[in-house]
Amino acid sequence: MNNSIKYPSEEECFLIIRNSGMFPNIVDHSIQVKNVSVAIYNNLVDQTLINKDLLIAAALLHDIAKTHAIIHKEMRHDLLGGQMLRRMGFDTIADIVENHVVFNDYKREIPLSEKEIVYYADKRVMHDKIVSVDERVADLVERYGITDKAKELILKNKSFILELEEKIQSYMHSDIETALKRL
Repeated sequence: MNNSIKYPSEEECFLIIRNSGMFPNIVDHSIQVKNVSVAIYNNLVDQTLINKDLLIAAALLHDIAKTHAIIHKEMRHDLLGGQMLRRMGFDTIADIVENHVVFNDYKREIPLSEKEIVYYADKRVMHDKIVSVDERVADLVERYGITDKAKELILKNKSFILELEEKIQSYMHSDIETALKRL
């Protein structure tokens, strides 16, 4: 864990969220993604692998540009959010945000990362409810599967989500479902 990584406190995250004009439903979603991320963290066998404060900040800010993208009909809120966070000097969080829709450079053999936990947590939260991977993927197909190509990419991504779930599970004391039932 690198102590020189710059990231905002949880309180500062809420100031950033408020200043961004994030829709309340997206704030609720982000809080639940944070809750899922922390539940996973709390059940890790080795918590030293993950910077909890960085994880919380990244989970809260993962959809920082979604409201802007909706209003301005822009497609890649993940990339836009990364740009916003880089301008604030939060490069590590920007990398996590840029990878929460399309995950780049996944390697099963490298240690678990904050980026993987936030990505997975986002795929378990539909609006502000914790749901199964199947339910979330069906929701993504319904909302974003505008073209056959988009549907194909979302469905292809399901196998990656399940592979990542196995990786995360291998780092945990209890199974993911048990950890999430406590929320």
